[in-house]
Amino acid sequence: MNTDKMFYKALFKNLFFDPCDVKYWDGEVQHCGDGKAKFTILFNEEIPKGDVIKDPFLTLGEGYMTKKIDIDGDVQEVIESLYNNKESFMSNGHKYQKLIKFIPNSIKKSKSDIKYHYDIGNDFYKLWLDNTMTYSCGYFKSENDSLEQAQKNKVEHILKKLCLKENQTLLDIGCGWGELITTAAKKYNVHAVGVTLSEEQYEADKERIKKEGLEGKVEVILEDYREIKNRTFDRVVSVGMVEHVGKGRIDEYFTDVDKLLNKGGISLLHCITGVKEGGTNSWINKYIFPGGYLQSVREIIESLTGHSFYLVDVESLRRHYGRTLEHWARNFENALPEIEKMKDETFIRMWRLYLNACAASFNCGNIDIHQFLFTKGITNDIPWTREYMYTD
Repeated sequence: MNTDKMFYKALFKNLFFDPCDVKYWDGEVQHCGDGKAKFTILFNEEIPKGDVIKDPFLTLGEGYMTKKIDIDGDVQEVIESLYNNKESFMSNGHKYQKLIKFIPNSIKKSKSDIKYHYDIGNDFYKLWLDNTMTYSCGYFKSENDSLEQAQKNKVEHILKKLCLKENQTLLDIGCGWGELITTAAKKYNVHAVGVTLSEEQYEADKERIKKEGLEGKVEVILEDYREIKNRTFDRVVSVGMVEHVGKGRIDEYFTDVDKLLNKGGISLLHCITGVKEGGTNSWINKYIFPGGYLQSVREIIESLTGHSFYLVDVESLRRHYGRTLEHWARNFENALPEIEKMKDETFIRMWRLYLNACAASFNCGNIDIHQFLFTKGITNDIPWTREYMYTD
């Protein structure tokens, strides 16, 4: 038996929470755990053990992308089984995050990173997002809520928290395809401004604003939020953007929000959070979100309260994001005939792994997502209880 195979047999013996089989490149099958196998890991070719030892997340992720490794079973369940085994060295990959060299996110680099992920085609995203084109965590008031309803719930939940008043100004940092800014203008009669670095989103937003007759009420800007000058707003919101500001840059984000938010104004930050510092892994960093970094709750609150902000409310939506990603993953598979016309097999396997791995990470608590509501200085504009957030 070669040393690589011996390594893998020892590795997989106790890697998963559930019983499974591993079929190696020479046809041998190893059974791991007690009971009937719930899934099978297939090695279509040998991968040097040194690569796994150096960086298991990158090596095994690339192995799946290029079909050196395959899975007979549900991809999400396999990854959840990996994460649910708390004794496994891969259930918490923080020591491997130290391998990543974080490059400071300049405005130029941020534009390049956003283009990499978000400008791969509006037509691609339309195939598996819902009709609102919302690419962030939904809010499921009921287990029976559709993905589209959950996304509308999320936008309304955020707008309620912001306590919007007629004719106020609202800035959405990282506005995506415009669901929040258009809803805010239509329902609350505010002047909403969205800022994005994605050219594809920018063009789609301009078209949507015109189609819905919101010119003069809704504005979209193609630039970095750090480039906004001589404008301030009554409300500032950011949904799923701060993950892109980079390691060591959260304080810079709050400094800029401080400049953009009027005194007494209200801001909401909705973002994925790391359970500990150092939240990302090398495969995600290389193939999905280059330059991304998940701030921990401690990092965010420490930075937020170091400015002139007053923290009002913090809410975890971890289970909501797990369910959102499960919807996306199913939609992605259902849309495969159309996706295959646009993308090659390596891309498809990469995105399948990304969506399922993220669903597993939220479900298992490896990562979280929070909404932080805060004010610039002390304000009494917010109701006494949280009841206003939940009433229709």
